[in-house]
Amino acid sequence: MVIVMKTNAKQEQVNILKKKIERLGCAVHITQGENCCIFGLVGDTSMINISQFEAEECVDKVVRVQAPYKRANRLFHPNNSIIKVDNQTIGGKELAIIAGPCAVESEEQLITIAKDVKRAGANFLRGGAYKPRTSPYSFQGMEEEGLRILLEAKKLTGLPVVTEVMSVELVDKICGYADVLQIGARNMQNFDLLKEVGRCNKTILLKRGMSATIEELLMSAEYIMAGGNQNVVLCERGIRTFETFTRNTLDLSAIPVLKKLSHLPVIVDPSHAAGKWWLVEPLAKAAIAVGADGLEIEVHNDPANAFSDGPQSLLPEKFESLVNDLRVIAQTQNRTI
Repeated sequence: MVIVMKTNAKQEQVNILKKKIERLGCAVHITQGENCCIFGLVGDTSMINISQFEAEECVDKVVRVQAPYKRANRLFHPNNSIIKVDNQTIGGKELAIIAGPCAVESEEQLITIAKDVKRAGANFLRGGAYKPRTSPYSFQGMEEEGLRILLEAKKLTGLPVVTEVMSVELVDKICGYADVLQIGARNMQNFDLLKEVGRCNKTILLKRGMSATIEELLMSAEYIMAGGNQNVVLCERGIRTFETFTRNTLDLSAIPVLKKLSHLPVIVDPSHAAGKWWLVEPLAKAAIAVGADGLEIEVHNDPANAFSDGPQSLLPEKFESLVNDLRVIAQTQNRTI
Protein backbone atom coordinates (compact mmCIF):
# COMPACT_ATOMS: atom_id res chain seq x y z
CA MET A 1 0.00 0.00 0.00
CA VAL A 2 1.19 3.51 -0.85
CA ILE A 3 -0.04 6.71 0.79
CA VAL A 4 0.64 9.97 -1.02
CA MET A 5 0.60 13.01 1.24
CA LYS A 6 -0.68 16.40 0.13
CA THR A 7 1.92 18.94 -0.89
CA ASN A 8 1.03 21.14 2.09
CA ALA A 9 1.26 18.33 4.68
CA LYS A 10 3.15 19.41 7.78
CA GLN A 11 5.95 17.38 9.34
CA GLU A 12 3.87 16.93 12.50
CA GLN A 13 1.08 15.34 10.45
CA VAL A 14 3.59 13.06 8.75
CA ASN A 15 4.92 11.88 12.11
CA ILE A 16 1.43 11.26 13.56
CA LEU A 17 0.36 9.23 10.52
CA LYS A 18 3.58 7.20 10.61
CA LYS A 19 2.92 6.21 14.23
CA LYS A 20 -0.68 5.30 13.38
CA ILE A 21 0.48 2.97 10.60
CA GLU A 22 3.09 1.33 12.84
CA ARG A 23 0.42 0.64 15.46
CA LEU A 24 -1.42 -1.35 12.79
CA GLY A 25 1.61 -3.65 12.51
CA CYS A 26 3.19 -2.33 9.29
CA ALA A 27 6.66 -0.99 8.70
CA VAL A 28 6.82 2.39 6.96
CA HIS A 29 9.24 3.40 4.21
CA ILE A 30 9.08 7.16 3.63
CA THR A 31 10.21 8.76 0.37
CA GLN A 32 10.41 12.50 -0.02
CA GLY A 33 9.42 13.20 -3.63
CA GLU A 34 9.89 16.42 -5.56
CA ASN A 35 6.50 17.78 -4.53
CA CYS A 36 5.19 15.50 -1.81
CA CYS A 37 5.93 12.86 0.80
CA ILE A 38 5.10 9.22 0.04
CA PHE A 39 4.54 6.43 2.56
CA GLY A 40 5.25 2.86 1.56
CA LEU A 41 3.56 0.33 3.86
CA VAL A 42 5.42 -2.96 4.18
CA GLY A 43 3.75 -5.95 5.79
CA ASP A 44 0.26 -7.48 5.81
CA THR A 45 -2.04 -4.70 4.65
CA SER A 46 -4.91 -7.00 3.65
CA MET A 47 -6.95 -6.14 6.75
CA ILE A 48 -6.32 -2.39 6.62
CA ASN A 49 -9.30 -0.24 5.65
CA ILE A 50 -8.15 2.32 3.07
CA SER A 51 -10.88 4.77 4.07
CA GLN A 52 -9.28 5.35 7.49
CA PHE A 53 -6.33 6.93 5.69
CA GLU A 54 -8.31 8.66 2.96
CA ALA A 55 -10.19 10.51 5.71
CA GLU A 56 -6.98 12.11 6.93
CA GLU A 57 -6.84 15.79 5.94
CA CYS A 58 -3.14 15.55 5.03
CA VAL A 59 -3.56 12.54 2.67
CA ASP A 60 -3.95 13.04 -1.07
CA LYS A 61 -4.56 9.43 -2.15
CA VAL A 62 -4.06 5.81 -1.15
CA VAL A 63 -3.05 3.09 -3.63
CA ARG A 64 -2.87 -0.66 -3.03
CA VAL A 65 0.26 -2.22 -4.51
CA GLN A 66 -0.56 -5.51 -6.19
CA ALA A 67 3.04 -6.46 -7.01
CA PRO A 68 4.82 -8.56 -4.34
CA TYR A 69 7.88 -6.27 -4.42
CA LYS A 70 7.38 -3.10 -2.42
CA ARG A 71 10.59 -1.13 -1.83
CA ALA A 72 11.77 -1.74 -5.42
CA ASN A 73 8.41 -0.57 -6.78
CA ARG A 74 8.21 2.80 -8.54
CA LEU A 75 4.98 3.54 -6.68
CA PHE A 76 7.03 3.70 -3.48
CA HIS A 77 9.68 5.91 -5.07
CA PRO A 78 8.38 7.80 -8.14
CA ASN A 79 11.71 9.44 -8.94
CA ASN A 80 14.61 7.49 -10.42
CA SER A 81 17.13 6.43 -7.79
CA ILE A 82 20.60 7.88 -8.29
CA ILE A 83 23.22 5.87 -6.43
CA LYS A 84 26.44 7.56 -5.45
CA VAL A 85 29.65 5.50 -5.37
CA ASP A 86 32.68 7.55 -4.33
CA ASN A 87 32.66 10.47 -6.78
CA GLN A 88 30.62 8.60 -9.40
CA THR A 89 26.89 8.00 -9.80
CA ILE A 90 24.73 5.26 -11.28
CA GLY A 91 21.31 6.28 -12.54
CA GLY A 92 21.97 9.97 -13.11
CA LYS A 93 22.57 11.88 -16.32
CA GLU A 94 26.07 10.46 -16.72
CA LEU A 95 26.11 6.83 -17.86
CA ALA A 96 27.95 4.30 -15.73
CA ILE A 97 30.59 2.59 -17.86
CA ILE A 98 32.00 -0.40 -15.97
CA ALA A 99 34.93 -2.02 -17.75
CA GLY A 100 37.80 -4.38 -17.13
CA PRO A 101 38.79 -8.04 -17.45
CA CYS A 102 36.60 -10.94 -16.50
CA ALA A 103 39.26 -12.12 -14.04
CA VAL A 104 42.24 -10.55 -12.32
CA GLU A 105 45.24 -12.52 -13.64
CA SER A 106 48.20 -10.45 -12.41
CA GLU A 107 48.99 -7.00 -11.08
CA GLU A 108 50.58 -5.93 -14.34
CA GLN A 109 47.62 -7.16 -16.38
CA LEU A 110 44.95 -5.45 -14.27
CA ILE A 111 46.71 -2.13 -13.82
CA THR A 112 47.48 -1.91 -17.54
CA ILE A 113 43.84 -2.53 -18.42
CA ALA A 114 42.59 -0.20 -15.67
CA LYS A 115 44.61 2.68 -17.09
CA ASP A 116 43.43 1.85 -20.62
CA VAL A 117 39.72 1.77 -19.78
CA LYS A 118 39.90 4.95 -17.71
CA ARG A 119 41.61 6.77 -20.58
CA ALA A 120 38.84 5.52 -22.90
CA GLY A 121 36.05 6.85 -20.69
CA ALA A 122 35.16 4.15 -18.15
CA ASN A 123 34.20 5.41 -14.70
CA PHE A 124 34.19 2.04 -12.88
CA LEU A 125 36.68 -0.86 -12.92
CA ARG A 126 35.44 -4.44 -13.00
CA GLY A 127 37.47 -7.54 -12.30
CA GLY A 128 36.81 -10.95 -10.80
CA ALA A 129 38.86 -12.13 -7.81
CA TYR A 130 36.53 -15.04 -7.02
CA LYS A 131 35.19 -16.66 -10.18
CA PRO A 132 32.15 -18.94 -10.47
CA ARG A 133 32.95 -21.32 -13.32
CA THR A 134 30.87 -24.02 -14.94
CA SER A 135 33.81 -26.43 -14.79
CA PRO A 136 35.57 -27.12 -11.46
CA TYR A 137 38.81 -27.41 -13.44
CA SER A 138 38.65 -23.85 -14.83
CA PHE A 139 40.50 -20.89 -13.32
CA GLN A 140 38.70 -19.93 -10.11
CA GLY A 141 40.34 -16.55 -9.52
CA MET A 142 43.22 -15.14 -7.48
CA GLU A 143 40.94 -14.68 -4.46
CA GLU A 144 42.22 -12.22 -1.82
CA GLU A 145 45.38 -11.48 -3.79
CA GLY A 146 43.09 -10.46 -6.64
CA LEU A 147 41.19 -8.14 -4.30
CA ARG A 148 44.46 -6.55 -3.22
CA ILE A 149 45.39 -5.93 -6.86
CA LEU A 150 41.98 -4.39 -7.56
CA LEU A 151 42.45 -2.00 -4.65
CA GLU A 152 45.89 -1.07 -5.91
CA ALA A 153 44.43 -0.34 -9.34
CA LYS A 154 41.85 1.92 -7.71
CA LYS A 155 44.58 3.85 -5.89
CA LEU A 156 46.36 4.44 -9.21
CA THR A 157 43.33 5.30 -11.35
CA GLY A 158 40.65 6.50 -8.93
CA LEU A 159 38.12 4.11 -10.49
CA PRO A 160 35.67 2.54 -8.00
CA VAL A 161 35.96 -1.27 -7.96
CA VAL A 162 33.20 -3.69 -8.97
CA THR A 163 33.77 -7.36 -8.12
CA GLU A 164 31.66 -10.44 -7.54
CA VAL A 165 30.81 -11.96 -4.18
CA MET A 166 29.88 -15.64 -4.27
CA SER A 167 29.10 -16.60 -0.68
CA VAL A 168 27.93 -15.22 2.64
CA GLU A 169 31.34 -15.94 4.18
CA LEU A 170 33.09 -13.63 1.67
CA VAL A 171 30.91 -10.54 2.10
CA ASP A 172 32.86 -8.89 4.92
CA LYS A 173 36.22 -9.60 3.29
CA ILE A 174 35.20 -8.19 -0.10
CA CYS A 175 33.60 -5.13 1.53
CA GLY A 176 37.08 -4.27 2.74
CA TYR A 177 38.34 -3.94 -0.84
CA ALA A 178 35.46 -3.24 -3.25
CA ASP A 179 33.01 -0.37 -3.76
CA VAL A 180 30.30 -2.34 -5.59
CA LEU A 181 29.49 -5.97 -4.80
CA GLN A 182 28.21 -7.93 -7.78
CA ILE A 183 25.71 -10.76 -7.33
CA GLY A 184 26.15 -13.01 -10.35
CA ALA A 185 23.37 -14.60 -12.37
CA ARG A 186 23.87 -17.98 -10.67
CA ASN A 187 23.38 -16.37 -7.25
CA MET A 188 20.41 -14.15 -8.04
CA GLN A 189 18.20 -16.39 -5.89
CA ASN A 190 20.80 -17.27 -3.26
CA PHE A 191 18.56 -15.78 -0.59
CA ASP A 192 21.01 -16.12 2.28
CA LEU A 193 23.56 -14.15 0.25
CA LEU A 194 20.94 -11.52 -0.67
CA LYS A 195 20.05 -11.08 2.99
CA GLU A 196 23.72 -10.73 3.93
CA VAL A 197 24.49 -8.03 1.35
CA GLY A 198 21.26 -6.33 2.45
CA ARG A 199 23.00 -5.71 5.77
CA CYS A 200 26.15 -4.17 4.30
CA ASN A 201 26.70 -0.55 3.27
CA LYS A 202 28.01 -1.20 -0.25
CA THR A 203 26.21 -0.72 -3.55
CA ILE A 204 24.95 -4.05 -4.91
CA LEU A 205 24.95 -4.86 -8.63
CA LEU A 206 22.32 -7.58 -9.04
CA LYS A 207 22.45 -9.61 -12.24
CA ARG A 208 19.37 -11.24 -13.68
CA GLY A 209 19.43 -15.03 -13.47
CA MET A 210 19.75 -16.90 -16.74
CA SER A 211 16.15 -18.16 -16.55
CA ALA A 212 14.66 -15.53 -14.24
CA THR A 213 11.55 -13.50 -14.94
CA ILE A 214 11.52 -9.75 -14.45
CA GLU A 215 9.39 -10.16 -11.34
CA GLU A 216 11.83 -12.68 -9.89
CA LEU A 217 14.68 -10.21 -10.46
CA LEU A 218 12.76 -7.47 -8.66
CA MET A 219 11.91 -9.84 -5.81
CA SER A 220 15.62 -10.58 -5.40
CA ALA A 221 16.24 -6.83 -5.23
CA GLU A 222 13.49 -6.68 -2.61
CA TYR A 223 15.39 -9.18 -0.45
CA ILE A 224 18.39 -6.86 -0.42
CA MET A 225 16.36 -3.72 0.21
CA ALA A 226 14.31 -5.37 2.95
CA GLY A 227 17.59 -5.88 4.80
CA GLY A 228 18.13 -2.12 4.85
CA ASN A 229 20.39 -1.63 1.82
CA GLN A 230 18.60 0.55 -0.74
CA ASN A 231 21.61 0.92 -3.06
CA VAL A 232 20.75 -1.73 -5.65
CA VAL A 233 21.56 -1.65 -9.36
CA LEU A 234 19.79 -4.10 -11.68
CA CYS A 235 21.69 -5.75 -14.53
CA GLU A 236 20.26 -7.40 -17.63
CA ARG A 237 22.87 -9.85 -18.96
CA GLY A 238 20.90 -12.06 -21.28
CA ILE A 239 18.64 -15.01 -20.57
CA ARG A 240 18.74 -18.63 -21.64
CA THR A 241 16.55 -19.40 -24.66
CA PHE A 242 16.44 -22.05 -27.39
CA GLU A 243 18.93 -20.01 -29.46
CA THR A 244 22.48 -21.38 -29.31
CA PHE A 245 24.39 -19.00 -31.61
CA THR A 246 24.93 -16.46 -28.83
CA ARG A 247 25.92 -17.27 -25.28
CA ASN A 248 22.61 -15.85 -24.05
CA THR A 249 19.75 -13.86 -25.56
CA LEU A 250 19.88 -10.21 -24.54
CA ASP A 251 16.40 -9.11 -23.45
CA LEU A 252 16.42 -5.46 -24.49
CA SER A 253 12.72 -5.14 -23.69
CA ALA A 254 13.55 -5.78 -20.03
CA ILE A 255 15.22 -2.37 -19.78
CA PRO A 256 12.14 -0.14 -20.40
CA VAL A 257 9.98 -2.63 -18.49
CA LEU A 258 12.23 -2.46 -15.42
CA LYS A 259 12.41 1.33 -15.70
CA LYS A 260 8.60 1.45 -15.72
CA LEU A 261 8.12 -0.93 -12.79
CA SER A 262 11.03 0.15 -10.60
CA HIS A 263 12.98 3.26 -9.64
CA LEU A 264 16.26 1.32 -9.44
CA PRO A 265 19.02 1.96 -12.02
CA VAL A 266 19.30 -0.60 -14.82
CA ILE A 267 22.53 -1.43 -16.62
CA VAL A 268 23.33 -3.99 -19.32
CA ASP A 269 26.15 -6.52 -19.69
CA PRO A 270 26.43 -7.11 -23.46
CA SER A 271 29.60 -9.21 -23.04
CA HIS A 272 27.89 -12.09 -21.23
CA ALA A 273 24.82 -11.77 -23.40
CA ALA A 274 26.78 -12.08 -26.64
CA GLY A 275 29.69 -14.36 -25.77
CA LYS A 276 31.35 -12.94 -28.92
CA TRP A 277 33.39 -9.75 -28.96
CA TRP A 278 32.05 -8.51 -32.30
CA LEU A 279 28.48 -8.54 -30.98
CA VAL A 280 29.28 -6.45 -27.91
CA GLU A 281 29.35 -3.15 -29.83
CA PRO A 282 25.88 -3.32 -31.45
CA LEU A 283 24.27 -4.68 -28.29
CA ALA A 284 25.86 -1.95 -26.16
CA LYS A 285 24.60 0.73 -28.55
CA ALA A 286 21.08 -0.74 -28.52
CA ALA A 287 21.07 -0.88 -24.71
CA ILE A 288 21.82 2.83 -24.39
CA ALA A 289 19.28 3.64 -27.10
CA VAL A 290 16.46 1.96 -25.12
CA GLY A 291 17.30 3.72 -21.87
CA ALA A 292 19.92 1.74 -19.93
CA ASP A 293 21.71 3.67 -17.20
CA GLY A 294 25.05 2.11 -18.05
CA LEU A 295 27.04 -0.85 -19.32
CA GLU A 296 29.34 -3.51 -17.93
CA ILE A 297 31.86 -4.53 -20.58
CA GLU A 298 34.73 -7.00 -20.49
CA VAL A 299 38.04 -5.58 -21.75
CA HIS A 300 41.31 -7.51 -22.02
CA ASN A 301 44.68 -6.57 -23.51
CA ASP A 302 45.30 -10.13 -24.73
CA PRO A 303 41.94 -11.87 -25.23
CA ALA A 304 43.46 -14.90 -26.99
CA ASN A 305 45.33 -15.79 -23.81
CA ALA A 306 42.79 -14.63 -21.22
CA PHE A 307 42.22 -16.98 -18.29
CA SER A 308 38.45 -16.43 -18.58
CA ASP A 309 35.97 -15.21 -21.23
CA GLY A 310 38.54 -14.14 -23.82
CA PRO A 311 36.18 -14.60 -26.83
CA GLN A 312 33.78 -11.96 -25.50
CA SER A 313 36.39 -9.42 -24.37
CA LEU A 314 37.18 -6.25 -26.31
CA LEU A 315 40.70 -5.04 -26.91
CA PRO A 316 41.31 -1.63 -25.25
CA GLU A 317 41.39 0.17 -28.61
CA LYS A 318 38.05 -1.39 -29.65
CA PHE A 319 36.57 -0.40 -26.29
CA GLU A 320 37.75 3.19 -26.76
CA SER A 321 36.18 3.30 -30.23
CA LEU A 322 32.91 1.95 -28.81
CA VAL A 323 32.81 4.57 -26.04
CA ASN A 324 33.30 7.33 -28.60
CA ASP A 325 30.35 6.01 -30.62
CA LEU A 326 28.25 5.68 -27.46
CA ARG A 327 28.72 9.37 -26.68
CA VAL A 328 26.63 10.22 -29.75
CA ILE A 329 23.86 7.76 -28.83
CA ALA A 330 23.88 8.97 -25.22
CA GLN A 331 23.07 12.50 -26.41
CA THR A 332 19.84 11.25 -28.01
CA GLN A 333 18.76 10.07 -24.55
CA ASN A 334 19.88 13.30 -22.86
CA ARG A 335 22.75 11.40 -21.22
CA THR A 336 26.50 11.89 -21.15
CA ILE A 337 29.66 9.78 -20.87
